[in-house]
Amino acid sequence: MRLRHALVPFAALAAAALLGCGKAQDGERSGPALTIDPATTGSITGTVTFDGPPPALKFIDMSASSACVQANPKPVAAPTIVIGDRGALANVVVYVKSGLGNYRFDVPQEPAILAQKNCMYEPHVVALMTGQSFEVQNNDPTMHNVHPMPQHNRQWSTSQPAGSAPLKSVLARPEFAMPVLCNVHPWMRAFVFAFDHPYFAVTPPSGTFELKNLPPGTYTIEAWQESLGTRDQVVMIGAKESKPISFTFAASAPAAN
Repeated sequence: MRLRHALVPFAALAAAALLGCGKAQDGERSGPALTIDPATTGSITGTVTFDGPPPALKFIDMSASSACVQANPKPVAAPTIVIGDRGALANVVVYVKSGLGNYRFDVPQEPAILAQKNCMYEPHVVALMTGQSFEVQNNDPTMHNVHPMPQHNRQWSTSQPAGSAPLKSVLARPEFAMPVLCNVHPWMRAFVFAFDHPYFAVTPPSGTFELKNLPPGTYTIEAWQESLGTRDQVVMIGAKESKPISFTFAASAPAAN
C-alpha cells in the first residue's frame, strides 16, 4: 500500500486533532477551558521499581531475516521487562489518570519519534499528546511494515522501504497502550500512548519520572507496565508543592487490561 493511500493528509489529521483534544481523558472535563497559573503549579516526582528476582530473559529468534541477524551479532532479549540497577524499572508509563480540571494545554511542536533500528522498535514505549506529530523512521537496511492498532483512532498499515522518508501521522483522540507491529518481522512491537494533557512520563533505565507544572489539586496517578499491570495512587499537591511518590511492581502482579 502506498503512503498516500495509507495515511490521511497531515493537515486533515491535525484539524481532527484539535477536536479530539477537547475530549476528556477520564470523562470528567467539560465546559470552558481554563488557563493554568504558572505561579501556583507544583510537581510529582518518583521512582518505579521491581520487587523480587528478575524474570528470566527471553531471547528473540531473528533467523528468518538475514538482515536482522547481521544487524544483531549478539542475542537480543525481548524488552518486555527491563530492570536496571537496584530494581529500577524502565518503560513504565506514569500519568495523571484523573483529577484534572478543564485546562487548556499547548501541543508540543516537536514530533514524537519511533525508530526502527536493528530490527527493533526504539523506544519500546512512546507517549505523546493528541495533536502532536508522530513519526516512524526506518533506520535499517531492510523493509519494514508499520502497523499501529488503535482503539479510538484510524488504523493503518504501511510498508516502509529502507532509506524512505519517515511515516507521519497524528493521533486525534487519546489512546492507551496502542500496539505498533511490523508485519514483516513479527517480534517487533512497541506501545504508544496518546494523552489529551501533558502530565505523563515514560521511565528510563533509572526508573525515575517527573510530572511537572501541575495545578494544585487531588490526582489519581497511574503507573502502567505492559506485563505487570497497573498501580494507582491518590496524591494531593498544593500550590508550589513538590511531592515524591513511588511505585513497586512484582512478578505476581496481574496483567494490564
